[in-house]
Amino acid sequence: MTSPSHPTSDSAVPLCPSTPGRPAQPRVSVVIPCHNEEAVIATTHRRLVGVLESTGLDFELVYVDDGSRDTTLACLERITSADPRARVLQLARNFGQQAAMSAGLAEASGDAVVLIDADLQDPPEVIPEMIALWRQGVDVAYGRRRSREGETRFKLVTAALFHRLLSRLVPHPIPVDTGDFKLLDRAVVDTVVALPERRRYLRSMVAWTGFRHEPVWYDRHARLAGATNYSIVKLAKLAADALVISSDAPVRLTWVIAGGLLTVAAVATITAISRGTGDGPSLAAILAVTAGVAACPTAAVALVGEYVVRTYREAQHRPAWIVRRRMGRGLTANAINRARAA
Repeated sequence: MTSPSHPTSDSAVPLCPSTPGRPAQPRVSVVIPCHNEEAVIATTHRRLVGVLESTGLDFELVYVDDGSRDTTLACLERITSADPRARVLQLARNFGQQAAMSAGLAEASGDAVVLIDADLQDPPEVIPEMIALWRQGVDVAYGRRRSREGETRFKLVTAALFHRLLSRLVPHPIPVDTGDFKLLDRAVVDTVVALPERRRYLRSMVAWTGFRHEPVWYDRHARLAGATNYSIVKLAKLAADALVISSDAPVRLTWVIAGGLLTVAAVATITAISRGTGDGPSLAAILAVTAGVAACPTAAVALVGEYVVRTYREAQHRPAWIVRRRMGRGLTANAINRARAA
């Protein structure tokens, strides 16, 4: 079966000469988190290699097996045995996509590092355009979606609403209609890896670092094979993590709710005094008021509890991921940094 074409713009963007501060012969790393991707991973590798070879740059592929329970790891072993540019991190269990991407960033050795999912919804053919922007001086070239094939109306609407809500609540700019598909300069990677948080949300962390960000518009495709690993429950948990980790707004919202309830109580009290008791309030009215008033402190306690739990997890200082095994013959970021320092 022939691979479909993936046009990203009206004309191809050539790789521009390096700007000051960018190496003339850069090394590009691509980090690919994998969880049960046996049906697509071989095709993903072929597509990535074809695109990266067309750039003429030195590159490496860092696959992170995030506790796959199918034959993904065996497929990756075959890839690394045949291609010395590929390396694999096998995590000790499923730590989640954010941890897997963070592990890959910590391991990547490139002057620029691309994050991309293994399912080919984000087309690798966009990467040269990201590299071109990076060579012009952009620090973060992030993929921004024009369209999203193969996704339900419910997911499209909820994702758009969440991105816009998050961008309003977080105190630093976060672009909307984006995912984790992006290219990061080495300085950005080192900054993000050095951040001490154990509970990580990379979209917010990368945006928080500052630097120069520019979008690369593209059309997101349906999965080539397999099924998504994100259920509605997992997506809801990720959204909750993103809000609680990145923003203080949920805590401050309780003050708004409390102020509203106090206003209602004051108006009700004045109304009751002016009208008199009459036959007295109904039982239903009493129950409704009692339940409404009780809901506010209950929600506030639950919300504060979310922050307390996350604070406790951070205080434990457990690693966000554990590497069980490394495969491949490439150099790690630590080895590259030691060579640079020498």
